[in-house]
Amino acid sequence: MILARIVGTVVATRKDPRLVSNKLLLARQIDPRGNADGVPLVAVDTVDAGVGETVLIVSGSSARMASGMKDCPVDAAIVGIIDAVEMNE
Repeated sequence: MILARIVGTVVATRKDPRLVSNKLLLARQIDPRGNADGVPLVAVDTVDAGVGETVLIVSGSSARMASGMKDCPVDAAIVGIIDAVEMNE
């Protein structure tokens, strides 16, 4: 699972028919403190997330198990909106 912040949207007027009506968002991986940690990736939104929100992303075969993604050509899916991250060090 990947912790990320939504930094933008992706608009694709032509895409695989199985992706029609799915929102695509640009997410940047973050560390538990909220600092950017990696390159942005495009993920299919299954939870109605928005720009600026912290989300949980699954990738690979797990992304195809997300709600409504069965047999869809996806490699990353947003499956949760994070309310808080707590670390005990």
